[in-house]
Amino acid sequence: MHIWSWSGFLDYLFNAYLLEGAVTTLWLTLASLACGLVLGIVLAVMRLSRHRAVSGIAAAYCWLFRGTPLLVQLLIIYTGLPLFGIRFSVTQAALLGLSLNEAAYLSEIVRAGIMAVGRGQKEAGAALGLKPVQIFRTITWPQAMRIIIPPLGNSVNGLLKTTSVASVISMEELLRRTQILIQEKFLVLELFVAAAVWYLVMTTCWELVQRQLERRYGRAYAADHRR
Repeated sequence: MHIWSWSGFLDYLFNAYLLEGAVTTLWLTLASLACGLVLGIVLAVMRLSRHRAVSGIAAAYCWLFRGTPLLVQLLIIYTGLPLFGIRFSVTQAALLGLSLNEAAYLSEIVRAGIMAVGRGQKEAGAALGLKPVQIFRTITWPQAMRIIIPPLGNSVNGLLKTTSVASVISMEELLRRTQILIQEKFLVLELFVAAAVWYLVMTTCWELVQRQLERRYGRAYAADHRR
């Protein structure tokens, strides 16, 4: 009875078709992160607005996208919206769904970082004649980044793996291509383990990058505490 084939595992671990799927997973993660972070910052600023309507819209967005499964959101975007004449390709639907979902979570991370910056520092900036935009750019944001990076790094790590959900709408990322190869080669365990290895490689590489970012943004804070 066939249980495991080392030759099959090693052959498909470096299979070009599978590696292309890993590359797709990587760029889908980075693109979704970039779009989600931009929208997340906007939502965080809206949540902190004194205008209830603006704050309420951002809160409702986060409530909706954090309270419903990403899988359902992707299916609505890809199969539901065409009923209203709004059509997206598989790639567009995957990128849109992941970005919108990620923005809801990143907005809370960004909002927490901004709120952690002392009010007195913002008032000091205003006393120096700085405009609100200048205060945010030169005082609030640099300090908030030190607090934002650790949870942001965890979110990126999760996003790398969450992209596998896009396989449901036939996005040919790593998991989808693994499933296609399994249907052709019947090497179920070997191919799933090969995919797991590549997910582990990508998340490990990101952890190394995250550590460097944390060290860089925490350097000034550590220096102040040594004085």
